[in-house]
Order: sequence, then structure tokens, then C-alpha cells
Amino acid sequence: MEKLSMVLGDYAHGRALLNGDVEIPGRAVEPVEVTPVIGAYRRMIRDLEFDVCELAPTSYLMARQAGVALTAIPVFLNRRFHHADVQCGAASGIRFPADLAGTRIGVRAYTVTTGVWVRGILHDEYGLDLGSVTWVVDDEDHIEGRAPSNVEHVTDGRSLSELLRAGEIDAALSGNAGTGRAGAPRAGWSAPAESTEDGPYPLFPDHEVLALDWHLRTGIYPLHSVIAVRSELVERDPDLPTALYAAFAESKRRQVEADPEWSALPRLGKQARQLGADPIPYGLGANDASLRALVEFSRAQGLLDADFPAEPRQLFADGDYPDA
Repeated sequence: MEKLSMVLGDYAHGRALLNGDVEIPGRAVEPVEVTPVIGAYRRMIRDLEFDVCELAPTSYLMARQAGVALTAIPVFLNRRFHHADVQCGAASGIRFPADLAGTRIGVRAYTVTTGVWVRGILHDEYGLDLGSVTWVVDDEDHIEGRAPSNVEHVTDGRSLSELLRAGEIDAALSGNAGTGRAGAPRAGWSAPAESTEDGPYPLFPDHEVLALDWHLRTGIYPLHSVIAVRSELVERDPDLPTALYAAFAESKRRQVEADPEWSALPRLGKQARQLGADPIPYGLGANDASLRALVEFSRAQGLLDADFPAEPRQLFADGDYPDA
């Protein structure tokens, strides 16, 4: 039986596949732990180190454009809204999206998917000229050479959370896309220390209302963590994408059956209640609007060429992908 090395984040809906309870015919899954999982992205894109690996969707699209020997299946293990992600410095004076013009905003790397979604929202919904912002980054992109000239790199080793507290940037994205890390960007990240000083505040205090309104108007539900496969494996076995997809869908089905309230991942449970629907839909039909929006945002931000395909079927390996 052929081994299939696989890297996933810690998702309850993926565990049955990793532990062998859900099988892929003719394959034995060999889990590889990388913490945090984003530490595996660059290794997969640059070295094809794993057979199957969770990737940031924007990184996958850019890798595909660059000719990296990867293909993907439409499994998105993680989803979330992004109106809460812009955190403003305590003394920044920022109150409205228009106030971001002329400021310095921190983001781990320009091409991170959260950054693409946030910039797309700020531009399309609020008219922010993205070129008027200096984007301050403290990590390198997985695929370099696409960041615009208004990107500035941190060179003294300080994290974005430190810069935001010091007032040297005006705002920053939160979590792994920005301030959710202390020290240099590498595997084994630690969270920044709690500060007793007045901390940053959200650009959108009513972010949940705004995010749900945006979703209902546009049909977009920001996706993360697409599943990428080494193209060589698909060329040798064209049935592998369908088999992999079915296994991921079955692993998710078992978890939902055992935990219909998503108590293992409360954030997804909350999103399920907000949406009144599956918080992590798989497949092409259920994700059409989100996939097209991500391509559109990435093109507009210079990360993909203008002729990069937006048709979802063209972005994935040939296979059978019923919504699941």
C-alpha cells in the first residue's frame, strides 16, 4: 500500500482521515505534524516536501500561476469573516476606513490570504485606495516578486505587535496574519505578551453585523486552507483527487454526526448559527462566489495576472466534487 504524507492543521473534521478511521483506497495516510500549520506552506510550495498539504488559497493560486507542480481539490477546512481583523493603534485616531489612507498597516506578508480578503473589502466596500497605504511586513512571501512598491519590510526583528504598541505602525491585521505572534516568524510561534496599557481597538466595532450583511449581499464566504496535492501523484493516478475528496467529505460527515453543534471548534459553531448553514462547505458549486472573488481580489492587488482564470473548475484537479 502506497504511503501518502499529509499535513493538516488541528481540525476535528480532519482527524478521522489522519488517524486512519477513514481510508483512501490503496493509500495509507502518514500524518506529518507542523505547528503552526502555516509553517508547512513554504516547504510545500518551494520544495514539494509533502504529498498532500493544507495551503493558504492565495498561496496555492500564486503557485499554480508560477508553474509549481501542485494541484488541489476543493476542500476548505477553515472559513472565517474578516471585518474584525483590522486593529488600530491606541493613539492612531482612526475611526473610519477612509482614515486608513496615508497610514502604515502591518500584515505578516503582503500575499497572506487574510490580507487579500481585508484589502478587497476595504477597497470594494469602502473605497480605500490601497496604494495610499504603506503595508509593513515582517515575513517573506512564499512566492516573491509580486508585492507592490508600497510594501516596507521590518528589518530589526521586532514583531508587528511590538510596532503597533510602540505607535510605529497605525494599524495591523490580527492573528497569524499580523499581531498574533511574538518574535520572528518561524514554526513554534508564541503569542505576544498581554499588555496592561491601552491596547489596539477594532476598526469595525460592529464587525459581526457588517460581515454578515456583506455575505448576504455578495454570497462571499471567505475561504481558507485549500488542500493541495503534488501534481506527479495525480498524473500517475487521475482517480486520486476524487478519492481524496470523498475521504475528506466522509471525515467531516462523521465529525458533524458526532458533534452537530461544532463544540470542538466553537468559532465554526458560531458561524454555523450566523449563517444558518454548513460553516465549512466543500465543493465547487457551494464555493463559486468565494473562489471568483478571491481570484478577482488577487488580480486587482497584483498577485495574479489579469488573464488568470476565475472559472472554479479550472483551478482544481479533474475530479468528482459534489457539494459536501
